[in-house]
Amino acid sequence: MWATYKEKIHHYAGRIVEAQRPIRILDAIKWDPSVEQEFKRTKMRVMPQLGPEYYARIDLGFDPLKKIAELEDIARDLKSAFGDVDDLGALMIVMVEEYRDVVSMLMARGTKEFWEWSRKLYGSPKTKLAGEQTTIAGLAQKLYGILGHADIEIPDHAEPLFSAAEGVVYLNERLSAFFGSSVVVARISDGIVADAAAGGDVIKLKEGAFFKKRDLDLLEVHEGWVHAATTQNGMMQHVATWLSKGTPRSSATQEGLAVMMEIFTFRSYPLRARHINDRVLGIDKAEDGANFLELIEFYRTEGYTEDESWRNVQRIFRGGVLEGGAPFTKDISYCRGFVENYNFIRSVIALGYVRVIPFLFAGKVHIQDVPLLYAKSQEKIIDPPRFLPPQFQDMGALAVWMSFSQYLNVANLEDLQKHYTSIFSKVL
Repeated sequence: MWATYKEKIHHYAGRIVEAQRPIRILDAIKWDPSVEQEFKRTKMRVMPQLGPEYYARIDLGFDPLKKIAELEDIARDLKSAFGDVDDLGALMIVMVEEYRDVVSMLMARGTKEFWEWSRKLYGSPKTKLAGEQTTIAGLAQKLYGILGHADIEIPDHAEPLFSAAEGVVYLNERLSAFFGSSVVVARISDGIVADAAAGGDVIKLKEGAFFKKRDLDLLEVHEGWVHAATTQNGMMQHVATWLSKGTPRSSATQEGLAVMMEIFTFRSYPLRARHINDRVLGIDKAEDGANFLELIEFYRTEGYTEDESWRNVQRIFRGGVLEGGAPFTKDISYCRGFVENYNFIRSVIALGYVRVIPFLFAGKVHIQDVPLLYAKSQEKIIDPPRFLPPQFQDMGALAVWMSFSQYLNVANLEDLQKHYTSIFSKVL
């Protein structure tokens, strides 16, 4: 039957969305709470035993070999339908092949091969960023030195605590102002391990937990304005429905936008920035052979509590090898994505393509796809994002901010530090 180009795009988008539906990476590698309980019982001295046999007991919810075959069938059909020259067809093929690699990664849980797939999908701390001369780990080490001096924190007594119920009321007021009534909501949950968790249309606060206002403000912009907004914008696509779902390829762009919004809105703070940066350092150490216990000690020496140390190290080793050399590299996405997004935005402004920037929020996108998505919006195939943070609604103001930032980048920081060190040394 004859079909229009839009109908074909929509058809294959639907197949991709349906095929990826049961694939849940974090659910497939999460640890039972008993692992933490046993580790703390040993006073955090005995390494958990979580090899392939442990992960084999976690049901994926699908047959991985059949899923790979299904995804390869879709890729073949896409090549047949769109050939080798259609940009959107090629983008969908990349996504399908990436979902196939995700399944292969999950089949390798608890082995070094898991890390090899993770490195392919998310990158490594040793990856060099486009336009940068150093690696992600190198940038993290530099930021480590800077953040070590940025020790100004808000005193606990200056910040009242919100109960989970109070936090839900506070967040719902803020989310309603951004999304409108009942699009994205906050609610209490007693079924989550962390104090907070988020999905495409809900932010969950753990029953019995307490929150500082700054933590709730972070949730609003990080989970609400970015993650929930891009999900909602993707779901509103009338043709390219795959944009409501993210592959690992989109993780850095999404997490980078979330961190950027924390910074643009002055919601972040030094300890928050350290947490994000120190995960990159931890992953780098694990790639270099540091084991689970050695990383626990690394975080302890950095002043983290036992609970915080556990959470950091668990994030790094879930799915991988606890003896070292094979971590889960997803958490480099925060720092990597921030640098990539910042460089992308200031570059397109300098080149005169400001109009493409809002399409960073069109769905779960990768920055390299943004120009294509904008071009296809002119053909009425991609819908512009409905939900945009205020900072991205006024492109003129953002353009001025980024344009003036070019001046800051030409300054020699080392020379400036020497200049001011000589002044401070005389009076302090």
